[in-house]
Amino acid sequence: MGKFYFVRHGQTVWNVENKICGATDSPLTELGHEQARETGRILKLKMDAGEITIDEILTSPLSRAYDTAKEISVMTGVPMRIEQRLIEQNFGKWEGTARDGKEFARAKQNFCDSFDGGESMMRMSQRIYNLIDDLKRDPEKTYLLVAHNGISRIIESYFHDMTNEEFASFGIRNAQVREYDF
Repeated sequence: MGKFYFVRHGQTVWNVENKICGATDSPLTELGHEQARETGRILKLKMDAGEITIDEILTSPLSRAYDTAKEISVMTGVPMRIEQRLIEQNFGKWEGTARDGKEFARAKQNFCDSFDGGESMMRMSQRIYNLIDDLKRDPEKTYLLVAHNGISRIIESYFHDMTNEEFASFGIRNAQVREYDF
């Protein structure tokens, strides 16, 4: 039928500082670069063993995802390109604030809220769902998407029913790979 892989970017400066990055660019730390290279090495081993196929890497334009994708592309030899729809959600007034703040945790459960100048979860879901639908139409090609934790949450909700609480709390580790089958 078809599948794709998803990787969250490597560790960033703001991840270390426990800040919400959102659409604000925060560069990878040295550990983040190493996480990306290690993910690339693992994917290359699996590709060489015939366990997986990746035809193209699609990445968010934000540097933390782009640099992760570039490291993976260098390690695997798989071409990459920017996919604008993979940009992280703009969390408006919450960008740069504590990631584990109680007010932000409550705000994330309001799917229609644009966070005073940001992007609502519903709008972000629409663009990610549209992207996944586009990928599904091309079952002959297997993509690796490199993006953000918020994007991982939307992708997970495309494939699995979730309560609002499960959705708001879902996340994956930096440089973690997930596989999705259509």
